[in-house]
This record gives sequence, C-alpha cells and structure tokens, in this order.
Amino acid sequence: MTRIAIFASGSGSNTENIIRYFSDNKDVKVVLVLSNQSRSGVLIRAQLHNIPTFIFTKDDLNECSKVHDMLKDYNASMIVLAGFLLKIPLYMIEAYPNSILNIHPALLPKYGGKGMYGMNVHTAVVENKDEKTGITIHYVNENYDEGAIIFQATCDIDEHDLPEDVKTKVQALELCHFPSVIESIIP
Repeated sequence: MTRIAIFASGSGSNTENIIRYFSDNKDVKVVLVLSNQSRSGVLIRAQLHNIPTFIFTKDDLNECSKVHDMLKDYNASMIVLAGFLLKIPLYMIEAYPNSILNIHPALLPKYGGKGMYGMNVHTAVVENKDEKTGITIHYVNENYDEGAIIFQATCDIDEHDLPEDVKTKVQALELCHFPSVIESIIP
C-alpha cells in the first residue's frame, strides 16, 4: 500500500481534494497531513476527514529528526507538497527518492524558484501579458521547482484577466489533475 503524507501551508483545498480522491482506494491512503502553519486551514480540513496532523517549525524540518521520525511513525512511502512553501531539505529528498511530488501554479521553467508561489506567480503572468499559464506537477529535488516534470496542463489567459482570475483558472486545473497524476506515478 502507498501511504501518502501531505505537506501544506495554506487553506488545504488541494489536500482535501487528494484525501477525497483516495478515500475509497484500497491501495493508496493519505495517512498524515503536516504543516508549518499552526493556524492553517489545511489542519481543519484534515481533521474533518479523520487524518492525523502534525505541526512543525522550519527548524524542525531542517534538523532531520522530528519530521522524519513522524513520517516513519506513519510509515509514509510518498510525500506530496500541496501549497507548501518551505524548501525540502536534502536528507528528506535522499530518504524519499523519486517519491516527493510538488504542484506549481505555472508552466515551469517559467515563474519558478524562491518566492514564486501563489499570487506572486499569477501577478507575474498578467504583468508579462502571457497568453497561457497552467500547472506543473514535478518531482522535488534540492532546488526550488527544478525537479523532473511529470505533468503540465494549460489554460488561456484573457487580455483583461486580473491575477485573481488567473488564480481561479489555475486552481481549477490543480483540482482537476493533481490526484489522478499522483495515482498515475504510483508503482
């Protein structure tokens, strides 16, 4: 069985979507939701689905033992980043080779890297008058947004779209594709 741990920092819409998607799957289970934000909406969403949660600090993540021990306690075999903003440390990448996925709200390699998340990305897309944007689901490596790309989906940008409009279009792509792409790479 594939046991997924989800790392998230925000409201948790992608996390809840993933939990629902796999809720009746006998071979895949979301076993833990972790967040570095104690007031994050993702924690409430996870608890509503009876998924255990764990709150940690940036130091906890980087120091290796607390977060890694929690993942081992839940026997996590895959990590999914769903709106998680901290850089994943090398020890975790080495412990979970080709088993950490991230979703990015742009068509990488455009608009990737440190500081390029959420509305920062959508604003850049509008300011640069891009005609298309989308999502990228990729493996995580030691650099922000540089891991091997697994999947991309696009949406058109209207010349009158505001960053908020782009956000809505991109979130629709995330909710549509993220769970099935996760499922597609599970051995």
